[in-house]
Amino acid sequence: MRIGRLALAFASALLAAAPVHALLTREDFVVKTTQDLIALCEVADDDPLRLAGIGFCHGYLVGAYQYMQALTDGPKAKPWVCPPSPPPTRVEAVKMFVAWCKAHPQYLGDVPVETLGRFLGETWPCPQEKRHEKGKK
Repeated sequence: MRIGRLALAFASALLAAAPVHALLTREDFVVKTTQDLIALCEVADDDPLRLAGIGFCHGYLVGAYQYMQALTDGPKAKPWVCPPSPPPTRVEAVKMFVAWCKAHPQYLGDVPVETLGRFLGETWPCPQEKRHEKGKK
């Protein structure tokens, strides 16, 4: 009997230590905060909405990035972010964004597009000469 109690206590401790991933719901796709977006980017493998969550995460980040790039395009515009060449893959960039957000939890309650801008500006800032170079053309 004592071994049974010990086994039960051990199993309970393991379950308590395991990360718990709640299944996604439709409300999770509203994405009001960076934390909401991170939840979609890190959806569990066994979640029935996994593909939708991952697709939404990637689509949101790519769309926001392209919009930011479009705002800084033009003859007098100065680039605000200079990714490396070759740039990371989309999957690599999303993983980098998620890791950066976890390292900067003060932004998890912010609007995701603002957090993405901070991440990009801090991760791939343009050198000063590059910022002025584009505006001279």
